Amino acid sequence: MPPRTSSTKGAGPLKPSLKKARLSNDVHKATTKRDSAPKARLDLDSSKSTSVKAKGKERAALVETKPKTKKKVSTATSDPSSSTSLPTAFKVITGSYEKLLYGLEGSVSAEGPGYGFHLKPVFIFPAHVSCIKAVAASPQGGKWLATGSADEIVKVWDLRRRKEIGGLMHHEGSITHLEFPSRSYLLSASEDGTLALFRARDWAVLRTLKGHKGRVNSVAVHQSCKVALSVGKDRTLRMWDLMRGKGSASTKIGKEGELVRWSTDGSLFAVQAQNTIDVYSTEMELLHSITHPSRLHDIKFCKRVDGDGELLFAAGEDKKLSVYDVPQDHSQVPTIIAEMVGHGNRVKAVDWMRIALPAGASRQSTTLVCTISSDGKVRLFDLAALPASSETKVELQPATEYDTKGTRLTCLTLADGESGSGLAVNGKRKRDDDDAEDDDDDESGGENEAEWDVDGAAEDGASDEEEGSDEDE
Repeated sequence: MPPRTSSTKGAGPLKPSLKKARLSNDVHKATTKRDSAPKARLDLDSSKSTSVKAKGKERAALVETKPKTKKKVSTATSDPSSSTSLPTAFKVITGSYEKLLYGLEGSVSAEGPGYGFHLKPVFIFPAHVSCIKAVAASPQGGKWLATGSADEIVKVWDLRRRKEIGGLMHHEGSITHLEFPSRSYLLSASEDGTLALFRARDWAVLRTLKGHKGRVNSVAVHQSCKVALSVGKDRTLRMWDLMRGKGSASTKIGKEGELVRWSTDGSLFAVQAQNTIDVYSTEMELLHSITHPSRLHDIKFCKRVDGDGELLFAAGEDKKLSVYDVPQDHSQVPTIIAEMVGHGNRVKAVDWMRIALPAGASRQSTTLVCTISSDGKVRLFDLAALPASSETKVELQPATEYDTKGTRLTCLTLADGESGSGLAVNGKRKRDDDDAEDDDDDESGGENEAEWDVDGAAEDGASDEEEGSDEDE
């Protein structure tokens, strides 16, 4: 019997009043003065909450007007750039056309003066009844995993306990994109033309954002967590005010944007369509329009390992991951400085993560770049191998790989593993701060969760049916 899912039903979409205005002033206002609110909360105090159906019981999902008092856990360091605060292990999660969800456990070991990466499968199982189109893991600990499919369901999983929490049956179209703006919220996009904002504590639908006419292809949340951008089939770029839970502006871009991405510092964003990448400033000024040599499937900004330089990854039909250098002088055109090679088919997705290296390695930390391809292979690259400067294009080989034996991989996310600050004295690991700060596990989980086997089988923990889940039988 397939895993049982719980359904999340909203009380109906809240219709935002979108203004056809330039994005320049709105983006500029929302993305400035970040220092005064470095941890901006997705505060939707003005919203009316919808109800959640979980484990057969309806619960009111009230939007909090005041932050919940939470137990603080001391950490070894508060500096996010410090190697002790970086994860020492990681997880690679990827979906496929064959409905299979792959979970790989990644580690790094000291090998003489250098270091090596390793991948080990921890779960492989059919997570949906149709192809998996989107995956996302919550940041700062990687507790939650969300998967979206053409079956119109967003499924939520507990990565630590390897259990299914339930299914969010809110959308009426294929799920196209998933993103965790923070570990407390999940944002989804769908072919039904809407975006939905869920609260991770009880998986309530806080807002349904309407405005696009047709499929929403991609959504990107600014690092301040105050605004999000989305692109879709209607050839518009829309901005959403996440503080109020409504649309704030839209503009026509003259092409169907397939992806939208913010730069790591939030000063730029890029829109990808076919084989072009348009780079904009926050004042909505088109800085550059890049024509890539081949059809593109994914783009993502990344910081250099050493220094403050910005890079742009472009995953293409040409079986390569091209690395663009994005100059700090925005008047200069980004150029390809390296290519990550080795795949035998189109590169479908890319993700990256800063990771701490073991004692004795030649450096304290590095940036791990992961790619997936239609050839069924997951490849890891070490960005530290990229020279600080080079007059010729560099070719980078993978540090390690995992072969799914022909599975057509579609989407990818990286999740945190153990961090240096999470390791306590005497060999006992500290509890993660989000385990100590609330009772998410008890509130969201329970006797009806499906447990994952290491070899990939899912055991159903209950035999009774729940409303809305009979199509999974």
